[in-house]
Amino acid sequence: MGTRRDFLKSATSAGAGLIAVPTIVPFSVFGSHAPSNRINIGAIGVGRISRDHDMPGVWKYDDVRIIAAADVDAHRLTEAKTHVENYYSKKTGKPYGSFTTYDNYMDLLANREIDAVLISTPDHWHAKQAIDAVRAGKDVYLQKPTSLTIAEGRKMSDAVNASGRILQIGSQQRSMEQFRIACELVRNGRIGQLKSIDVRLPGDPPGGKTEEMPVPKGFNYDAWLGQTPYIYYTVDRVHPQQGYGRPGWLRCEQFGAGMITGWGAHHFDIAHWAMDKEYSGPTEISAKAEFPAPGSGLWDVHGRYETRMVYDNGVVVTGTTESAEKPNGVLFVGSDGWIFVSRGSYAASANEPISTKSKALQASDPKILSPLTENDPVRLYQTSDHHGNWLESVRTRRLNITPAEVAHRSCTACLLQHIAMKLNRTLYWDPVSERFKNDDEANAMIARPHRPPYNF
Repeated sequence: MGTRRDFLKSATSAGAGLIAVPTIVPFSVFGSHAPSNRINIGAIGVGRISRDHDMPGVWKYDDVRIIAAADVDAHRLTEAKTHVENYYSKKTGKPYGSFTTYDNYMDLLANREIDAVLISTPDHWHAKQAIDAVRAGKDVYLQKPTSLTIAEGRKMSDAVNASGRILQIGSQQRSMEQFRIACELVRNGRIGQLKSIDVRLPGDPPGGKTEEMPVPKGFNYDAWLGQTPYIYYTVDRVHPQQGYGRPGWLRCEQFGAGMITGWGAHHFDIAHWAMDKEYSGPTEISAKAEFPAPGSGLWDVHGRYETRMVYDNGVVVTGTTESAEKPNGVLFVGSDGWIFVSRGSYAASANEPISTKSKALQASDPKILSPLTENDPVRLYQTSDHHGNWLESVRTRRLNITPAEVAHRSCTACLLQHIAMKLNRTLYWDPVSERFKNDDEANAMIARPHRPPYNF
């Protein structure tokens, strides 16, 4: 009878050609969780989100071990090794000597002992690393947003589906009870016919120092830039050299679209879930946004914004910058009332930019929030632990709560709004062909050029 490791490896894509090799670790170290039944994980990118959110999300499980990490910053990689080894030594009461570090994630993917990876890198690396991982036979937990461009997201989803591997996006709001309940109530008609959805996101202020600086020792800056154009190093373009505060790359369009994808990947995903449009998208998009004035600093992502999307069911989805009057969250408006859902006091990691707090679930009438009955037939996928749901999907090969195609469609909705912000006019989108209608200028923005040798 085969072990779970045999089962995990049996689903590997034919092109990867990997063979299962048993792990030699004393049984006493892990008790009833023998090495052959363990899920071995490698962490790709060991910055703020990895340390605060992704690694703790999986290492709490006794049948999981984080055995490796890869990062282009040698300083962070050394700290990650200490971080993981200290955790397991404290947990087991024994020294943890099973952790390997890599300065190139492809070498980590070549390690046949690794079953799955956490990808917690900057946005511009997400799609390529996910593609490389599934082609190497690894299951993937991928931080949101799914991709830097719509074209990259399509390549990623196609690669995952072709490989037979498991991928889950880190849109953890789906595993928060209030968001599932809100979507179930909307889908069961508690507010009547759904008319509109308003998504409120944070904004990013301008700033950032622009002066060129020497690249820190042990930091492979060229690899960090990846497929994006070469540009000189300055710390506010990358991440802090001391500590794990919010990195500057989040506010640079070279590496991401700003809050429209950074937080939008969460909230617009919830909008799709409530509308039953997880495998589709809008047909009409318009937007306007404020961008930093020249000379205001390094950071160039959008600030205050307003967007509008129309779906083929007639629902209008708007996006606005959060404020005291419009707190962060998602407002569903129907013919018979409204539901508002937010994270409440929850934060995924330190320094998360939540400027307003509100109750996690509210409605125009308290009766709207009464428990579901047999007269409410729609029940959505339920889990209370996002990382745990991914691990269960790895074990069973069953679909998880946010698979690749769903993640791609949510990210696409965000990127469509970003393109509309740039063009400042109404755009018409075909969610089947994933092309703009009769608009060469907009279609040219579906993809970006890739800098060799990081192209894909």
